[in-house]
Amino acid sequence: MNNQWFEFLRTDYLQGFPAQCGFEVTTIDFGRFETSLTIRPEHCQQDGFAHAGILSTMADHTAGYAAFTTVTSEFRILTVEFKINFFKPATGPKIVCRSSVLEGGKRLIVSESELFSVTEHQEKRVSKAVVTLMAVPAERLTAKTKST
Repeated sequence: MNNQWFEFLRTDYLQGFPAQCGFEVTTIDFGRFETSLTIRPEHCQQDGFAHAGILSTMADHTAGYAAFTTVTSEFRILTVEFKINFFKPATGPKIVCRSSVLEGGKRLIVSESELFSVTEHQEKRVSKAVVTLMAVPAERLTAKTKST
């Protein structure tokens, strides 16, 4: 993989809903993708913790882009299934998500995401997700989009 592909993925990651959430890309490598989020009031649930929805979105999207680093530009990555566990409330002002590919195949890729709540340079793991993704030829998605 080359740096041009990684720069494309850095930009591509920050579109639509993830951009609205405020995610930032911090590290990209083959089979690895890391992001961060500065928690805003609208990210929190009623008790002031980061909402499970924002954590799930971050885990899923970042895992998808870890998988995306392992395919060529002819493919797109779609989530097939994911499972997430929440270990403790995310209370820090910042969340870091580290995703890596566990198993890569031609069509199915399994990634994991670990999320950490960061306070004063101390990280506490708050969640872990396992995400199954599918590499789909881009022209198949484009053709379906145009026909509907």
